[in-house]
Amino acid sequence: MARIQLENVKKSFGKVQALNGINIDVKDKEFFVLFGPAGAGKTTILNCIAGINLPEEGMVRFNGEVVNLVDPAHRNVAMVFENYALYPQMTVYDNMAAALRSNLYKTDEETIKEKVHAAARMMKMENLLERLPSQLSNGQKQRVAMGRALVRTPNVFLMDEPLAHLDAKLRNAMRTELKEMQANLGSTCIYVTHDFMEAMALGDRIAIINKGEIVQIGSGDEIYYMPCNEFVAQLMGDPQINILPGEIKESGKGYEFCFQANGQKLAVPMPEEKALFQNIRRAGLKETDMGLRPQNVKYSFTPKEGYFKTTVYSYESIGNKSVIMADCGDYQLRMIAPNGLKIQIDQEIYVSLEVDHSMFFDPQTKEYVSRYDEESIRAFAVEQEVR
Repeated sequence: MARIQLENVKKSFGKVQALNGINIDVKDKEFFVLFGPAGAGKTTILNCIAGINLPEEGMVRFNGEVVNLVDPAHRNVAMVFENYALYPQMTVYDNMAAALRSNLYKTDEETIKEKVHAAARMMKMENLLERLPSQLSNGQKQRVAMGRALVRTPNVFLMDEPLAHLDAKLRNAMRTELKEMQANLGSTCIYVTHDFMEAMALGDRIAIINKGEIVQIGSGDEIYYMPCNEFVAQLMGDPQINILPGEIKESGKGYEFCFQANGQKLAVPMPEEKALFQNIRRAGLKETDMGLRPQNVKYSFTPKEGYFKTTVYSYESIGNKSVIMADCGDYQLRMIAPNGLKIQIDQEIYVSLEVDHSMFFDPQTKEYVSRYDEESIRAFAVEQEVR
């Protein structure tokens, strides 16, 4: 397998700068996830690694060796494309066996049969081996494309949203299978997705990409709990994080976060934590944006001490939980609730903020400043990295 490095890689298509100085270092045998919105440059990075696109600047290295001028066939990569790329005249079996029958990777038929059937069992498609691609659903085609990659033993697996067209049940099962497969094969895998849950479940490390640039690289927990800016904070989480504009003031009893909701000036006491307030003072902020995950916003349908009144903006049931959005005037607050609640739009709801789980951002630059218990999270991230 291989260590994959991209050093200051730039790529443009006409006037569009697709990649702008990409630097990543994927360790040998690592499951590395590229995560970001559509059009961020994720697939272009895979294509540069595979040799399909040649960067205009920068280096692509496999195990320290520059491969910019090595053609795709000799890079020994297995790529799963988002659009399947199957041979329409070949059966599923022959599509999966195609690479092993090529002059470059010539393998005997007995070994091919063994590997194809093993991959078919993993992908739960033993009964599809004699069909043509035209006789398959989109989800089945995606599984064939993945199976074709799994029969190989390449330097690196490159996967471009391989689970996107699978049904929900199979997609969840395949997450587990993919992670186990990668561990068993001891392979390096670079995986593209725009699904937050996939990124968190699969990645040893995650690279957040936006507008052709790497925004942040780290473990799932590290990025979730300490996002480098508001964009990453909003990207990492479902439902999306709440961002409340306000300011931190000293009061007679300590500190409080002051903000507005429906024209009311409100203040929430903040538990004392020296490191948090030192970081905020060091940043010289008079105003700040507070980020609070929906699970840390509590609600009641009757008045309670420490709760402020607002109204229900929307109520959405999403499987094993529901999401309530409360209207606070210039913004909405998301909170998680159990299913089965009888809620009407515009009815009164009382809300409380668990500020000891909050993080803070610069309202001008939108960059991360600090959060509660930051030192513990950093220590945990270092411990995971050592492991």
